[in-house]
Amino acid sequence: MFIKNYSKKATVYNQNDSCKTLDIVLSGSLVAYSLSENGSEMTMFEFSRGQMLGANLLFGDNHAYPLTIYCMSDARLLHVTQKAISEFLHNYDFAMEFIGMLSCNSQRLNQRITMVAQRTLRENLFEYFRQQSILQGSDTIVLPISKKQLADYLGIQRPSLFRELKNLKDEGFIDVSNRTIHLNLL
Repeated sequence: MFIKNYSKKATVYNQNDSCKTLDIVLSGSLVAYSLSENGSEMTMFEFSRGQMLGANLLFGDNHAYPLTIYCMSDARLLHVTQKAISEFLHNYDFAMEFIGMLSCNSQRLNQRITMVAQRTLRENLFEYFRQQSILQGSDTIVLPISKKQLADYLGIQRPSLFRELKNLKDEGFIDVSNRTIHLNLL
């Protein structure tokens, strides 16, 4: 078990790297992204303080990272070996926390699959805005990421995002001012 600091934009794991530790984010933020053959980037997951990565790989049959993981900001990670995790799992409180974190990761994966496979861009934007509205407790939200990062997260090009935001504004669903978006009908 060890703690390691990473600089902003540092790559923590490349796609196909072998997972040797379960990592818990102590500070900072990271993203897991996929790079397609045409060079477009799609952000699959974001990790922030208290979230873990690698558990599904460390204890699964395939230990290779399917995505590249890099730091959006300076980050600090606690790296825990499989042996240490196995020992900690004898503690009921730890085991329950671990299962809860695995469940959250599984739910995030299910949401992501639904977003990528089954929804239109408009539906994905409405869902993203709805989630941010709940998190921020307001119908006026401030995007926590840049519009380029939002486009990457949605797996689309920036012009497509800007076009749909303009359409939503023209149709009266939202008002947009830089990163601030007021939701009129959500």
